[in-house]
Amino acid sequence: MSKPSNRLINSQSPYLLQHAHNPVDWYPWGPEALRRAELENKPIIVSIGYSACHWCHVMERESFEDQVTADLMNENFVCIKIDREERPDIDNIYMDAVQAMGLQGGWPLNVFLMPNQKPFYGGTYFPNSQWKNLLANIADAFAKHEDQLAESAAGFGISISKKETEKYGIVPGDVELDPDDLAEIVTKLSSQFDPDWGGMNRIPKFPMPAIWNFILDYALLSNSQVLIEKVLFTLRKIGMGGIYDHLRGGFARYSVDGEWFAPHFEKMLYDNGQLLELYAKAYQVSKEDFFLEKVNETIQWLSEEMLQEEGAFQAAQDADSEGVEGKFYTWSYQELEQVIPEHLAWFAELYNLKSTGNWEEGVNILFQTSTYATVAANHGMTEEELISKLTKVKSQLLSVRNRRIHPGKDDKILSGWNGLMSTGLIQSYLASGNQEALKLAIQNREFISKKMTVEGKLFRSYKNGQAYTPAFLEDYAALIRTDLMLFEATGASSYLDAAVSLTNICLNEFFDESDGFFYFNNPNSEKLIANKKELFDNVIPASNSMMARNLHRISLFTYDEKYQEMANKMLGGMKELILKEPGFLCNWANLYLEKLVPTAEIAIVGKGASQLASELKQQYLANTLVVYSEELTETAPILQGKTPDSKGNALIYVCFDHACQKPVSTIEEAISQLPYLA
Repeated sequence: MSKPSNRLINSQSPYLLQHAHNPVDWYPWGPEALRRAELENKPIIVSIGYSACHWCHVMERESFEDQVTADLMNENFVCIKIDREERPDIDNIYMDAVQAMGLQGGWPLNVFLMPNQKPFYGGTYFPNSQWKNLLANIADAFAKHEDQLAESAAGFGISISKKETEKYGIVPGDVELDPDDLAEIVTKLSSQFDPDWGGMNRIPKFPMPAIWNFILDYALLSNSQVLIEKVLFTLRKIGMGGIYDHLRGGFARYSVDGEWFAPHFEKMLYDNGQLLELYAKAYQVSKEDFFLEKVNETIQWLSEEMLQEEGAFQAAQDADSEGVEGKFYTWSYQELEQVIPEHLAWFAELYNLKSTGNWEEGVNILFQTSTYATVAANHGMTEEELISKLTKVKSQLLSVRNRRIHPGKDDKILSGWNGLMSTGLIQSYLASGNQEALKLAIQNREFISKKMTVEGKLFRSYKNGQAYTPAFLEDYAALIRTDLMLFEATGASSYLDAAVSLTNICLNEFFDESDGFFYFNNPNSEKLIANKKELFDNVIPASNSMMARNLHRISLFTYDEKYQEMANKMLGGMKELILKEPGFLCNWANLYLEKLVPTAEIAIVGKGASQLASELKQQYLANTLVVYSEELTETAPILQGKTPDSKGNALIYVCFDHACQKPVSTIEEAISQLPYLA
C-alpha cells in the first residue's frame, strides 16, 4: 500500500519529492503556506536542504518520518520545505538570520518564523529528542509570549534587511591600485596553506577553486615558481585523495579530515565544473599527464553519468546508497581479492588498502599517497606498464561497481551550475584540443537557450520538459562567462552578443543604483522579506565578483567604457575587505590583479588565425583574452581595424586598454609583449 502524500508530491525538485510521503504536512514555499500562517496565526518552520546532503537524510529518517514528531509539527506550525538549490535566495535570507543569532550555519537549516516570515530562532541538524523538545518549547512560547517572540523577530528582521554594503561599510568608488596590496594578500593566504597536504590548513577541507585560480594567476604574472608549485602540489594531493573518484572521475564536495582522505561522497556539478577548469589550467602550465588524466576521467564521468538526453547536465549525485554513506564507492579487501587477485599487491600499495579496511566498518577508500612511478618501481614495472595495467583494473572494478545499487541522483537542471560546468569543458578543450569537451559545452549552451530561456527571460531550474523559478544573479553571471569563453574558443560573435544581452538584463533587473552592486534575487520577481547581495566568494565565487569580472571583460571586447566603470566602482568598494579577508574574496582579488596588470587584449586576424589562436591558448596565459577571425571583420570592436599582412596571413595584435603594440606573426613574439607584475 502506498504511503499518503503531502503537498510536495507536485514538486519537480528531487529533494522535495524525497519528503513527499513524510507524515509532516509539508508545503512548498509559496503564497498558500504563507497565507495559512497569517490566517491561523501560527509560527512557520522553514526547513532547507538539498538532495545530496547526508545530514538532511538523517534528520528526515529520525524526525520527519516519525509520526509523533510529525504530529507536533502539524499541530503547532505551518511547515515549509525548501530545496536550497532551487531557491538559494530564500536560503541566503534565513542562513543570514541564523548567523545573526550567533548560531552555526549549515544544512539542513531549520528556522522558526513568525507568521509574517520574520525569523526568531533556528539551527541546523537536531537529533530527534532535541527536535521534539524544541518544537514543544517553541509552541509553548508562541502560545504564552507571542509578543516577546515578535519583538525578537522584528530585531532579526531589521538585521537581515540591512544592506550588505551598509553592514560591511562598503562605499563604491574608484580604486587606488598598489602591487603591495596584492603581495600582502598572497602573504596572508600563504600563511594559511597546509604544507603537508595542500589546500588550506583547516578541517574539514574544501578544494576552494577560487583561491587556487587566483594564486595560479598571481604566480604566473609574478614569475613565482614557488607559488606555481604550491598550486600544483595542492591539486596533486586533491587528485590523489579519497575526495577524487579514482575509478570513474569526478570530485566529492569536501573531505571530513585534513588529508583529502574521507569525503562526504556527494558529487556536485558546480564543484566539478570549477575543478575541471582548474585541472585543465594545471595541465597547461605543467604539461603533467596526471592533471590531464583527472580532466579526461571527469569529462568521462560527466558524459556517462550526468548528461541528460537533451544536452543538459544534472545537478548532483548523492553520498548515500542503500541508506549508507559511501557504500557505492568503497571496497572490502576480500571483494578485491576475488575480483583482481593477480593485481592486488601493487593496487593495494597504490591506494593504501588494508585487509581490515582503511576506513570505518572494515571498508577501504581508494587513497593514493605515492606516485605511479614509485609504486611501479617497487613492483618491477615501468610507469607506463603500471598505468596500462591500472587502466584495465579500473575498468574491471568499475563494471563490478556499476552492478551495485547506485546513489540517488538530483536530476534537475540548474542553469548557473551548467554554466560553471561548461566553462570547465571549454578550458579542457583549450588545454588539450578535446573536441568532445567543446561539443558538450556548445550543446549545453543551446539547451539553455532553447529550454531554459522563455521570451528572453532566463530560468534557474528545469525538469520534465519545464523551466521554472526565474534565474538569479548567479545563473546570469555564470552563463555570461560561458558565452565570453565560447566567443574566444569558437570566434562566433553570436556568443558575445548573448553575453552583452544577458548583462544588460542584469543591469535592468538586478542592479542597485544606490550602491553600485547587484542583488542576488530579482527584486521585481517576488516580494521577499529581504533582498540580498552576495559579496563573499565561497565554494562558488560570489555572483557580484563574477559579474564584476564579466563587466571588465565585456568592456575589453566591446570597447564600451560604462561596463569598465561599474567594475571599477565595485572593486573600489570591496578593496578594504579583500585586504582584510582574502580567503573569502579571491575572485575579487583576481579582478584586482586584472586591473593592476592590464589585461592583454589579443586579436588575431587573417589566414591561419584560428590555428594561431588555438596554439596560443594551449598555454595558460593568465589575464589575457584571445579573439580571432580568418578575415577582416567588424563583428566585435576588439577585432575592428585589425588587418592581416600583405599576403593575407594572420597577424597578432597585443593591446592594452585598447592601445596596440606592433603586430607580430609568431606566438613567441606575441608572448614577449605580455606584461608581468613588477
